[in-house]
Order: sequence, then C-alpha cells, then structure tokens
Amino acid sequence: MIHAELLDELGNAGYEVLPGQLGENITTRGLELLSLPVGARLAVGDAVIQVTGLRNPCQQINNFRAGLLRQVLKKDGAGDVVRLAGIMGMVARGGTVRPGDPLEVRLPPEPHFPLTRV
Repeated sequence: MIHAELLDELGNAGYEVLPGQLGENITTRGLELLSLPVGARLAVGDAVIQVTGLRNPCQQINNFRAGLLRQVLKKDGAGDVVRLAGIMGMVARGGTVRPGDPLEVRLPPEPHFPLTRV
C-alpha cells in the first residue's frame, strides 16, 4: 500500500510513477500510512488488511527508474534511514476492493508500536 502523495513527490522530483507501478495493490490519498501503528486494520471494500510494517525497497527499484531508491530511502537529521515506500499488510478478511472504495482505519489497543521494516 502506497500513499498517492509519495507518487506526487516523486513526480515533482522528475520520476513519473503511476499507481501500481511499484508493486502496491492499493494506493491511498489523505491517510498518513507511514504513521499507522503495527496491527492497525484497514477496512476497504469488503476486505480488511492488517498492517505489519514498512515496505523496504531494494536496489531493484532502480531497475524501474534509475535513482528512484534515493527518493524512497532517505536519512533524517540523526542519520537514521527513513523508509517512504509505503506499508505492508496481510489480508485479515478477503473481499472485493474497487477504486474509490472508502477506507476506514481501526487502531489496535494501546500501547501502539511504530512500524518498522518488513
């Protein structure tokens, strides 16, 4: 799952990337995917996806667009790697998902734990 805002940012940096081209099954807009906690559930269409972690892009992404890896893996002020390439999840309940279906976030019980790479 990738947030469309990332695709917008990539476009502004000169990398045309369309929804689905980075292997994501769902593209969202207006939802801070990277800030969701582990175990959050996303109800979309008839399906429910349980968030497991951050996507960890590798060198292969540069085969799609040269230099793209640097755009989705950055370092913060402390030198820590920041992964921007979306999130991973597992299907908790299968079902039909269609473009434009509303998405509902269901947070897990506290304490919440930040996403890490999977």
